[in-house]
Amino acid sequence: MNSTFSDNNQVEVVSSFPELINTKFKGTVNAICWNRNLNGDFKEIVSQLQLKENITDISVDDLLALELSEKGILAREIILNDLQLLTNFGASPSLNLLKSYERDEDFDFISTDVYSFHVDRSPIGTDTFLCTYYGAASDIIPNNQVTQKILVPEIREKLKQSYEGSEDGFENFLKENFFDLHYEAKSDAIPTNLGIGNLWRLAVDYPQQKVLPCVHRAPVEKGEVRLLLIC
Repeated sequence: MNSTFSDNNQVEVVSSFPELINTKFKGTVNAICWNRNLNGDFKEIVSQLQLKENITDISVDDLLALELSEKGILAREIILNDLQLLTNFGASPSLNLLKSYERDEDFDFISTDVYSFHVDRSPIGTDTFLCTYYGAASDIIPNNQVTQKILVPEIREKLKQSYEGSEDGFENFLKENFFDLHYEAKSDAIPTNLGIGNLWRLAVDYPQQKVLPCVHRAPVEKGEVRLLLIC
């Protein structure tokens, strides 16, 4: 068990998929980790897949078409099993070969892309699942170690200057443009890296949610592609 996760009061560590989906978020816990040490050669899979654009969706047929070594076959079986587990659960997982996400360059004083600490929002009850098989992994951070960007005075003032509607509509403007989903880490904040091979379930912001949504961010790629399962 990874002590970084087990000592973190934001994270509940489990040892099976049934535990992952059935463990309830509670208190400060808004991230559940199926902690795994995966065998198999995921690099071999990545080396044979074709990156067609910055984010390429990899199908089951794409995986099955690969000519792999014994360790590559083991890695493929792990991915296929994860996809099947999540599909059986009722989720819609995607496997992405990823070079980079689109950057937000609309404003120089606030970023709203996935490299910024943010939460996911949904109109209905749902969770975010993700697993990095290869490449850099995402970070999460406790909610008490971040400040909502729209509450940072200088950012809020600049957003008001950019807003052209009535005063009553300003809060709706922030929400419609997803500014309210993004956070700034405090100076003493300690993010937790999600690691390779672990399957995570993160709390999402939705109307009946009983815990604070999990604040997370994508890693900045350093020339290396990622193989990521997400839903």
